[in-house]
Parts: sequence; structure tokens; C-alpha cells
Amino acid sequence: MRREACARRALVSTVICAALMGLSGCQRIGANASVGAAADAKAAVTDKTPAAQKEPGVVTLTPEQIETIGLEASTATATQFNEEARGYGNVVPHDAIAQAQAELISAQATARQSQAALDRARRLAGTAGALSADAEEVSARQAQVDAAALMLARQRLSATFGLKPPWSDGGDAGVLRGLANGSPKLVRIAFPLGTLPADPPTSMQAERIGASGMRWKMTTIWGAPADADVPGRSFFAILNGADVGEGERILVWAPVGTTQAGVVIPQSAVVINDGKYWCYLEAKPGTYVRTQIDAHRPVENGYFLSEGVKAGDKVVIQGAAQLLAQESKSGGKAG
Repeated sequence: MRREACARRALVSTVICAALMGLSGCQRIGANASVGAAADAKAAVTDKTPAAQKEPGVVTLTPEQIETIGLEASTATATQFNEEARGYGNVVPHDAIAQAQAELISAQATARQSQAALDRARRLAGTAGALSADAEEVSARQAQVDAAALMLARQRLSATFGLKPPWSDGGDAGVLRGLANGSPKLVRIAFPLGTLPADPPTSMQAERIGASGMRWKMTTIWGAPADADVPGRSFFAILNGADVGEGERILVWAPVGTTQAGVVIPQSAVVINDGKYWCYLEAKPGTYVRTQIDAHRPVENGYFLSEGVKAGDKVVIQGAAQLLAQESKSGGKAG
């Protein structure tokens, strides 16, 4: 009897242990199932995450978001670019030119008259109408004085308006007459030291200070006396058809270096982040890639790029700042 009781107690203990082990196993299985379900849910959410959250520098938008932002992209077109040196010009008042021209004309007339009188006296020498030796000497002396005055007038003119103006050495005297009348304009230009190459420029462009957009081309250019206030190189140039006032200060641009091929993007396409300049390119409809650019060559209303963006790329020209904000908010690290 004692043996049977012991056997029954052992059997009961075995059953209880088995039941407890089974319960523990169920709890572990339940916990594992919960973890697996959470992982599956997270994976499902991750699969729906926009590309901007997966890849830095890329933003994906829905058509509704694009419309809300007012995003606009434009195709970059090919263009050419020359580096430019900036100089400072001053429109010379035409009364100073007129005064110099009047002095030159007066000296020329006086010199011609005295020389003609001397020539006549010499032709009459030995005839009944010949002048006395003293009178001929006076004529010769006067001709020399007037010739010296003419030379001085020419030297003053060259000291003021350069050694090789268009009217020198039998050039076009009509240029000087036009400048003396106030049309066209004469511009005195100074380029700071080191901004120009050794060869002088053959063309320049002028614009009003603070009014970029309208430029006037100048092709008649010659050397000017150095400007004591601006160490560097100085030039004169003739400005035609420009609505500028006499004495007005203007900006002058001269092309330097070789012509480069590239594209121009507008200022509205550029954003700054971490001290760098960026723009967004449309990789495909709704997907935009942030691209670093070199903005050290500003042009009128934008920037010239020789790399990073090529002709045919679609550049975001409206909404770039919103794309940067969307990229930062959605988890893509900007910069």
C-alpha cells in the first residue's frame, strides 16, 4: 500500500511539472509572436517611408504636395561665359573736352597764319615788294612761337586724353568734335591693380551702379593717364547711346580669360546650407536631388555653372527652400 501511494504521488508530480512547462512554453511562444508582429509592422511602415528619409539629399513629393508648395522646375540651357574684371568709370563732362578742342583749333589757326606770313615774305625776297630783313626775322620768330604754342596745345590734349586717341596721327578729327558736343560720351576708366591681364581689353561693357540689367558695349578704347586714386590701369572709352549723365560714376566690365561653356541658373534656384550652395534637380517627376554648386561666378540674376548642372537638366526654380525644409523634416540629413 505504501508503494502504491508513493507511485501515485510521483505520477501527480510528473503531471504537474509537465503542465507548468507547457504553460511556460506557451508564454515564450506568445512573446515571440508579439515581437515578430511588431517587427512586421515596423517593416511595413518603413516600406512606406518617402525616399527622402532613406537617402540624404533626395526628396520625394506627391502631386498634391508639389501643388501646395508651388514647386516649379525649368530646363537648363547651354550658354557661354567669360570671367570679367570690374573697373570704375567716370563720364567726362564735355565742356572740358570742348575747351581742349577750342585751344587746339585756335593754336592750329594761329600757327597756319604765321607760317603763311613767313612763306609769303620769303617768296617776295629780292622783289620790289620784299620785306625788310628785320620784318622777315619777326615773321620767322612769330611762326616759331605759334608752332610751339600748337605743340603745347597738342601736348596738353594728349596729357589729358591719352597719347593715342582716335583723332591723333591724322585720325578721325570728327570723334573729338563729337565728344566736344556731348554726344557720344567719353568715359575715363580705372581697373584696380592685378585685375587685368597684360594685353589691354578690346571691348568693355558699362552699366549704372545699382541698376544691373542694362549694359552698353564700348569698343573704341585707348590708354589713359594713370589714376592717382586707384592704383592699376586706366583707359578712355567712347560710350554711344547711353542714358548717363556727365560726371556720373558707372561700373565697367572687361572680359578676361577664355570663354567657358556651361549653364546659368537663377538666384531663386539656389539655397545655402552648412555654408555651401545647393540647387535641386528633378531626377524624375516627384523626385528631387540636392546638388552642390560652385557659386563664385555670379551673373545677371543668377549664377554660371560649368559643372554640377548640365544643359537639359531640370532645375527647381521655385520652391527650393521648401524642398530643403521638407528634406530636413523628413529625416534626410542636409549638408
